[in-house]
Amino acid sequence: MTTLLQDLRFALRQLRKSPGFAIAAVLTLALAIGANALVFGVLNALILRPLNVPQAERLFVIQHGSDVASHSYPDYRDLRQRNQSFDDVAVFAISQSGLDTGNDPSNVWEYETSANYFDVLRTQPYLGRFFHASDEHGPNSAPYIVLSYAYWHSHFQDDRGVVGRVVRLNRHPFTILGVAPPGFQGTILFFASDVFVPILNHEQLSGDATILNARGAHWMFEMVGRLRPGVTPAQATADLNSVNSYLKKSYPKEESDGSYTLARPGLHGDYLNGPTRAFLAGLMLLSVLILLAACANLGSLFAARAADRSRELALRLALGSSRNRILRQLFTESFLLSLAGGVAGLAASLLLLRRLSVWQPFPRYPLHVPVTPDGNVYLVAFVLALVSGVLSGIVPVRQILRANPYEIVKAGAAGAFGRRMTVRDVLLVVQIAICAVLVTSSMVAVRGLLRAMHSNFGFEPRNAMLVDTDLTTAGYSGDRVPAMQRRMIDAVQAIPGVDSVGSVNYPPLEPPGTWQGLVYTDTTEDLRPSNAAADPNMFNISPDYFRASGTSLLAGRAFSWHDDANAPRVAVVNREFARRILGSVPDAVGRYFKLQDGARVRVVGLVEDGKYANLTEARKPAMFLPLLQSPASWTWLVVRSNRDPQELAAAVRGVLRDIDPGMVLAIRPWSTELGGTLFPSRMATVSLGVLGIMGAMLSITGIFGLAAYSVSKRLRELGIRIALGAQRREVLQAALGLPLRLFAIGSAAGLVLGVMGSRVLALIVYQATPYDPLVLAGVVLAMLLIGMFATWIPAQRALGVNPLALLREQ
Repeated sequence: MTTLLQDLRFALRQLRKSPGFAIAAVLTLALAIGANALVFGVLNALILRPLNVPQAERLFVIQHGSDVASHSYPDYRDLRQRNQSFDDVAVFAISQSGLDTGNDPSNVWEYETSANYFDVLRTQPYLGRFFHASDEHGPNSAPYIVLSYAYWHSHFQDDRGVVGRVVRLNRHPFTILGVAPPGFQGTILFFASDVFVPILNHEQLSGDATILNARGAHWMFEMVGRLRPGVTPAQATADLNSVNSYLKKSYPKEESDGSYTLARPGLHGDYLNGPTRAFLAGLMLLSVLILLAACANLGSLFAARAADRSRELALRLALGSSRNRILRQLFTESFLLSLAGGVAGLAASLLLLRRLSVWQPFPRYPLHVPVTPDGNVYLVAFVLALVSGVLSGIVPVRQILRANPYEIVKAGAAGAFGRRMTVRDVLLVVQIAICAVLVTSSMVAVRGLLRAMHSNFGFEPRNAMLVDTDLTTAGYSGDRVPAMQRRMIDAVQAIPGVDSVGSVNYPPLEPPGTWQGLVYTDTTEDLRPSNAAADPNMFNISPDYFRASGTSLLAGRAFSWHDDANAPRVAVVNREFARRILGSVPDAVGRYFKLQDGARVRVVGLVEDGKYANLTEARKPAMFLPLLQSPASWTWLVVRSNRDPQELAAAVRGVLRDIDPGMVLAIRPWSTELGGTLFPSRMATVSLGVLGIMGAMLSITGIFGLAAYSVSKRLRELGIRIALGAQRREVLQAALGLPLRLFAIGSAAGLVLGVMGSRVLALIVYQATPYDPLVLAGVVLAMLLIGMFATWIPAQRALGVNPLALLREQ
């Protein structure tokens, strides 16, 4: 301990004598360790940490095919009764309702769940009780509501007397049973719902009395189950697929193709879990590369520092000090710097993680990233600090072990452990290659984001306003819904400055996706799901929607108000629908196809292809049905106008409030609403951009350090060259030839690796491609600027050498 304390005191004195070196080392490690701790904190919260429920490792989401929301309620009942692998299975869906507590009604996001939902999750209420199977006695028999803790805290001010209070949900009375525990927000990790209600009351919540008996509604519900002890996921999957075979044989027309799979709850099954896991793994890899680059940078600085201290270390060796003692003292310096950098980086990452935990990227949706740090984050930061200390401190070991005190002392102050060190060269090449990888990835992401923002989506969001409301929450049902929708359209159309108004049940690219329905060719007689020609995206629209949305009508006609329930069934389809289902694009108008209910539909119009569910999807068929032939209570008005958005929003709100003051409205520009669609691209671009800047900073310091060290050790030689008539180009080549060669090698290697690794970005960033000439040119230009910036000062110093002054010093 005495020796250790001596080493610590001596290391602190040495670092105090070199504040520039110490500050540079601490900041470098703080950036690298902070980036790793931040990315690991997000990875730990979203991927590694299970749901906040008891025995979460036995909970699994049951998927049918590739979609997590792929179950009908009758399938849930059969699966629950017939499976032999789960203690119990629950079903749920996310929806939105209007909640009236006696004041101004507001929208709330809700989990509609089976009565056994809380029992399957084995969670206990914070206040009151939950609903259970004993509360169900048929449709609309359980008018109960459970508040989330956050909603109870923010809207009821922690009033413990809310239990038993009656509120109105979509104008139906519901009794508050209890409050969920803090931190519990359901089965989807990033979705913080406001309330939980029994799914048997779906008719009151949506106005649809058929959905709980519709076996073919495979787009409605998600399912979660708790495995029995001793049952493996593989055994449970086989068991589920045996039930699936029975259902397909028993209900061939309603059941769709596909098999059952199990996925972890929390990230919407494999729908988000796979891409999110891949993106976070990629970010973790890049942040580790940042750490390696930082260690390589510090290793070069330590090696240069050891060379500068060569005479001191040689004297200590000559006076009898052991090489192990010197190495231990150097490692002590390295660990001190690493721990200081680790503490600074961890503090910064914790601050960012806490800010990220309360961040709501989409005000319309209760989405947030629950990334509160835990002990794992602290442990990783500590381990990274230790590893950084070892990696950076191990670089000068070879120099010291091979040092000859006699030769060093004889060489004087100009002596060094060697003018060229292979290890430092390799470290610098690796560091520059990592920088080039990060710069390439960030530029690919930026280019993809710019393309996405200026792409043709199949509609024009500029100068368009979206008005969102659900007429069910305002008490409308049946024939009153389309009548109200037409009143709304006519009222908004009359506002001065409004060019056109259209209605759609769900606009394209609106998270979490679009409605889909099976369609068949006109010659198909057996309408079982396996015989479907496609499952196109489906939109219910008003007559003027295409004009309001800016969608190009290529052939035929749009709808009119005469396309009502008494008229023949008609549709407008996109080019991909015509190619895949109708077999011909030019002759699509006038042809027929069939819906799953057997209705024969005539195509009266053809529109351009577009993006419907997400930006990275391949071309998908889409069909547009008349609002009066396929009514939907959820209403989005598309208002096209050149008026100021704030003035237009106020005018729209005013005229719609005059029609029905109890209507809950959300009014936003369409371009703003696309923020959710562009969110993955923006996050990828920002993340990679930050890492690219960090990599560039490390490369600049690494190249600058090597170039400055090279010039400082060769000043006398450069002075002699200048005195003998060497040209400026020859002087620069002699002074900076090695650093520039290493920079070129590292840049080329990093560019190749970056192009190969950037293919992953195409899964997240729309139209991201590393083969874009602008991207390649941008990377080359960026690396040239980095090299020039890093070597500018050493080059000026080399060219400014005064031979006479150097000779007089000798």
